[in-house]
Amino acid sequence: MNFLVKKSASLRGEIDIPGDKSISHRAIMLASLSEGRCEISGLLEGEDCLATIEVFRKMGVKISSNEGVYYIEGNGIKGLKQPVAPLDFGNSGTSIRLCSGVLSAQNFPTTLIGDSSLSSRPMQRIVEPLTLMGAKISSSQDGTLPLSILPTESLESIEYTLPVASAQVKSCIMFAGLFSKGKTKIVEETITRNHTETMFNAFGIPVEITNSGSARTISVAGIETLKPVDINICGDFSSASFFILAALISPDSEILIKNVGVNKTRIGFLHALRHMGANIEILNEVNEFEPTADILVKTSNLKGITLNTDLVANMIDEMPAFFIAAALAEGVTKVKDAKELRTKESDRLQAMANALEAFGVKYHLSQDDIEIYGLGSEGVLKSAEINSFGDHRIAMASTIGSLRSDSETKILDCENVKTSFPNFVETCKQIGININHE
Repeated sequence: MNFLVKKSASLRGEIDIPGDKSISHRAIMLASLSEGRCEISGLLEGEDCLATIEVFRKMGVKISSNEGVYYIEGNGIKGLKQPVAPLDFGNSGTSIRLCSGVLSAQNFPTTLIGDSSLSSRPMQRIVEPLTLMGAKISSSQDGTLPLSILPTESLESIEYTLPVASAQVKSCIMFAGLFSKGKTKIVEETITRNHTETMFNAFGIPVEITNSGSARTISVAGIETLKPVDINICGDFSSASFFILAALISPDSEILIKNVGVNKTRIGFLHALRHMGANIEILNEVNEFEPTADILVKTSNLKGITLNTDLVANMIDEMPAFFIAAALAEGVTKVKDAKELRTKESDRLQAMANALEAFGVKYHLSQDDIEIYGLGSEGVLKSAEINSFGDHRIAMASTIGSLRSDSETKILDCENVKTSFPNFVETCKQIGININHE
């Protein structure tokens, strides 16, 4: 699927965003491990989360849905069944890494596979800590899929300092910690998104958090049972980021995005944009197990900044949108230490550099740093043909950038937008974006 996008006039309206992908994965997993029925509303019905659902169905968990509400009959902590075939996680790095923590503790073998994109992503970062816990897990010689997990009698608790800022690695160890003897401790020197911690709390799992300077230690002990909980999932901030960007860069625009998750470990993008001069208001904030709010965004003249390196891990999924904001800001924007962008669904650092070049934006890319020379609030991007490399976030960021192009822009290979935002095109049209697909 390719997107065809033309320059749009002012954008206006109120929109709802699909459920948070990170929270949806975790809700499915914990509900499947609980003893009883969980009702989950707002769950993202994108391909990544549907892959997680199918994985647990293959391990004997009964999951049904009615009018967007999902009902999960949990099998209990020790109740998963051996699947009859390899477990296919599609494109979902979150799901395969988190589920590896659960599957490493089971009394049956499993093989974990994914699509071509997922099969190129690094898995040694979870193999190492799980092996330290006593898991019998191995990857390919290249440190990628498939993963092979053999039964183990028990997992041991460890204290592990994350070598990279990764919520997926942290969460993998936390899930494994539910099955381990003693207390598992994970030390992160850069704070990453804390959806696993908040979801554990929602299900009544004790999580101990201590801070020492800039480092944070998360401690989890093994459990015997898990009670079912009903969960209402808020809108995905990463999906909202594209429409925040759209309102900022389009003339005379104002968009209200309803019921979005505003967890402080996820909204670095807002902090960065406000530093650039963005007119963004947080309205009607409520705090249940995750804080949510409405986000009101108006057209703004942005200025280039040097991005705080502490924000890179926080806004890792919003960086493609941030690069487009930088391209249309006044002056130079500098981003350093963004190497983690190279290990996502695509090499996002190179993919976005390619997109900027196609749009006619000058930049300097060196190793894991980039400087973007913005065109300013009156700047016009060149119409182009942009390769998204099958990466949903590259596709959506490039789509929004096309709103400031001089003619029609074609975004190639956009099928994977369905992994996180199935109704992206319809939502674009709802606020006046001129988009079609072929």
